[in-house]
Amino acid sequence: MNFSAQLRGVGAGIPQKVITNKDLEKIVDTTDEWIYTRTGIKERRVIDQELGTDLAVTAALQALNDAGIKAEQLTHIICATCTPDTYCPNNACIIAQKLNIKGQTALDINAGCSGFIYGLELVNALVSTNPNAVVLLVAVEILSLRSNWEDRTTCVLFGDGSGAGVFTHKDSKIGEKKGFANLIGLKLNSDGDLGQLLTIKGGGSAYPYKLNDKVGKEYFLEMEGREVFKHAVRSMTSICEELLTQMNLTGNDIDLFISHQANMRIIEAVGKQMNFSQEKIFSNVEKYGNTSAASIPIALKEAKEKKLIKENQKILLTTFGAGFTWGTALFQTIKN
Repeated sequence: MNFSAQLRGVGAGIPQKVITNKDLEKIVDTTDEWIYTRTGIKERRVIDQELGTDLAVTAALQALNDAGIKAEQLTHIICATCTPDTYCPNNACIIAQKLNIKGQTALDINAGCSGFIYGLELVNALVSTNPNAVVLLVAVEILSLRSNWEDRTTCVLFGDGSGAGVFTHKDSKIGEKKGFANLIGLKLNSDGDLGQLLTIKGGGSAYPYKLNDKVGKEYFLEMEGREVFKHAVRSMTSICEELLTQMNLTGNDIDLFISHQANMRIIEAVGKQMNFSQEKIFSNVEKYGNTSAASIPIALKEAKEKKLIKENQKILLTTFGAGFTWGTALFQTIKN
């Protein structure tokens, strides 16, 4: 695969409402200590009055501003989500409407927590075939509305949020600012045989609702936590190793590692197997929980804000999600 995509700007849309572990003690049979020791999460953000697409628009506008590109210059909008505002119209069209723009190619993709990394393959294909393309890749999840707040093993894990990136061809001159990172490696994988270990089934055509039906637990996220943990660590570690080997690189060549922010124990386990020092690993799961497809772009935005992303660095991203889907991407930051 040839790589032409350049990341021009990043942004995040985070709800104001905070639910702490202490708050959860009042809702389900759990404790702050139980949650934190098993997940590394202290709090998560959830929507109040806003919609997922509202968060996505905030993330998109931040990313556009970071890139020095105007919304009307976008040619494509890709929204990665498994919790859209509506089945029809798709989130991407709603986001375009809220940005007050028309005429773009607008589509949603669903790869669970892997959505943003999966979206990079589409981004790279688009800018490779059309060097004038300007692509917004925005991930947004509202898992608070798909969490079973009576299931202490899952409801403590998830939060709401959105993260976005604006991409062009690496040789594009569009915009007022230079890009800051080129995509130089990407590897994706999936295994549908394991799909039933992590599901949101209710409302799909295999699990339909009729008028006046009561909502059952199948409407909410269901997960076999131990099995998911095991497969997540194994899959993310192996695909990162495969990509680095393919590129004649080792872990020593990586300057910053950003994993899907699923759970601190998963992040630590993958980092340990990759022999990354703590200094190389970025995490914000403590304050946001698992925001699914949005977690990596949110983390990228925060790492950039904290000036952890510097010139001439290699940044390794990896993810794992429902499907099962998993993948890894490598970016090289640009010298000014």
